[in-house]
Formats: sequence, structure tokens, C-alpha cells
Amino acid sequence: MSFFNDDEGPEPPTSTRDPRRPRSAGPRPRRPQTARGQAAADKHAVMMRRRLAAGIGVVILIVIVIAIGAAVKSSKASALQEYNREVDKIGHVSQEHISKSFFSALEGATSKEQLDIENKVDELRTQAEGLSSRASALGVPGSMVEAQRNLLLALDLRSEALAKIARLVRTAAGDQAGNSNTQIAGDMEIFLASDVLWSQRIAPLIDEALKAGGEGAAKAQVSRFLPDLGWLDAETVLARISGKGSSAEEAVGAGTHGDQLLGVTVGETTLEEEPAVNSISGGANPTFTVSVQDSGENTETNVKVEVTVSNGGKKVTASHSIDTIEAGQTVNVDIPVTGVPLGVASKVFVKIDPVSGEENTENNEASYNAVFE
Repeated sequence: MSFFNDDEGPEPPTSTRDPRRPRSAGPRPRRPQTARGQAAADKHAVMMRRRLAAGIGVVILIVIVIAIGAAVKSSKASALQEYNREVDKIGHVSQEHISKSFFSALEGATSKEQLDIENKVDELRTQAEGLSSRASALGVPGSMVEAQRNLLLALDLRSEALAKIARLVRTAAGDQAGNSNTQIAGDMEIFLASDVLWSQRIAPLIDEALKAGGEGAAKAQVSRFLPDLGWLDAETVLARISGKGSSAEEAVGAGTHGDQLLGVTVGETTLEEEPAVNSISGGANPTFTVSVQDSGENTETNVKVEVTVSNGGKKVTASHSIDTIEAGQTVNVDIPVTGVPLGVASKVFVKIDPVSGEENTENNEASYNAVFE
């Protein structure tokens, strides 16, 4: 038995290592991703890029909208300012060039060449019609449409009055004046109507539109064609055309004449001029206290002060005359007005009648918006 064992030699050592698990030479490799996992990752990346692109697009759109809005607002503001400037230019030409030339031609017309005067007035009428055409061609912002309508009406009225007076000038300045001075005085009321439109409608409507458009610092200028109310009196018209002066004018003392409206109160309420709206308590029979100052260098007598409250075409008017007011003196006049409408928007118009020799009447009147309760 040992003989065979010796021939076979020593047995090899027995290994304790599991022959099924060979030693690893490095880190175990990761299992490759499946096609489904890769697709999910790609889809997520695409969604993120889309969201980012959408966000950037929204930001760009907002910036564009803001820029467009700012541009539109700036364009509207520029249009409002430009319209106001053009209207002011037209009004300035009408007042400073046409009106002054017209009344200068009428003063002392009897001593001038009648045909020259007639041609001059007709030339001024042509210029006035040119202003109407110029106004018609204006670019009108939407908020200025009502102001534009009144502007065209006022300019047409001035052209109409000039045309009518042009046909009467030769007769009025001649030896056979007849009643032409009365007709001219009547036609002068057309100029007055245009002035009222400008001060009570055109300028306030433009100011309102400017304020609503954020341009409240800009103000419309009032154009006045009729220099004074004396031209509404037939005797005064005749006297001025003849250059002789009426008896009333000859009696006027040297120095300046005139009165001015300082303010109006109702009870404890001091009225603010339009476009402000005044709330006035006290019922349908308020008493207006009008403060009048003699702004001239002469004592004035029989100075008439009038208050008119209008609403819906209805008017309630009351007046009072100041017997005497000395130069520089201030007088408060109480004027009761009965039957004013309650609870609705009304217009209050206060005026001081011009005195003989008064040249500046711009401070003789004022308008107020009011609601009586």
C-alpha cells in the first residue's frame, strides 16, 4: 500500500478560494442604461429648454408691450401739445393781426379813402377764412374733437361778421350813413359770440383734455376779437367811424377807467373758477356776494353787476348797480338769485358792465361750475 503511495508523490495543497468567483482586476463596471431611461432623460432636458425659452419669450413680450405702451402714451401727449400750440397760433393771428387791423381801419374811417377801407376789410376777411381752412386741416386727437368743433364755429363766425361789415363800411363812412352803423353794431355781436365760445368752450375743453392726458401744466390761450363792448352800441360805432367821439366819450375824464372782478362767495363758500365744481348749500335762493374793485384812476358811477345761473337752456338772472365806487376802492355787492335748480350741474356767470372809457374788460367777468343743494 505504501509502495503505491510513494510512487504517486505528495498531494497538492487544497485551495480555500471559491473557484466560481475569480479575483476582480478593477472596479465593477456599471450596468449600461436602458433605452427607456435615456429617452426619459432626453425628454426632461427638452422640457426644461422649452420652459426656459417660453419664459424668455414672455419677458421679451412684456418688454415689447411696455415699450409700445410708452411710445403710444408719448405719441398721444405730443399730439395734445401740438394741437394746443396750433390753436394758440391761430387764435393769436386772429386777435393780434386781423382784429387789430380791422378795428384800426374802422376808427376814423370817414377821413380815410373809403375804397381802401373796404378793400382792407375784405382782405382781412380772406385772411380769416384762411385761418378757418388752416384749423380744418389740423390733426385732431380724439379728446379734442369737441374743442375742434367749437373752434371751427368761432372762426366761421369771425369770417361771417367781417364779410357782413365789409359790405357796410363804404356806406357807414360816407355822407349817407343811414342805419348802417346800427347794422354794424349788430354784426359786432357775432364777434362777441366767437369770443364767448373761445373763453367758455374752446379753452376749457382743451385744458380738460390736456389734464386728462397728463399735460395739465399746459394751458390754452383765449383769443378775443372784440376789443371792447362799446362796438355793440350803434351811437358809439357811428362816433368812432366818424372820428368825432360820442357825447358820452367826450365826457369821460382823463386817466384810466375800469373795474375788475376780485371774487365771488355764497355764504362761507368762495367760488373757484371753472373747471372746478363748487358745491353750494343754502337752497334754491342763494345770495351771491361779488367783490368789485375800481381798477382805474377815476371814480365810477352806476356800475352794473350781474349774476346769471343757467342749466339745461334755462337762465335765472339778477343784478345790482353800484352808485359810486372810487379809484382803488373795493365794494362787496350782495345779489340774491331766486329759483336756481337743485342737485344738478349749473353754470354761474358773473360780469361787471364796462364803464365809459374802459379799455381792458378781460377781468370784468368769470364763469363757475356749481351744484346747488
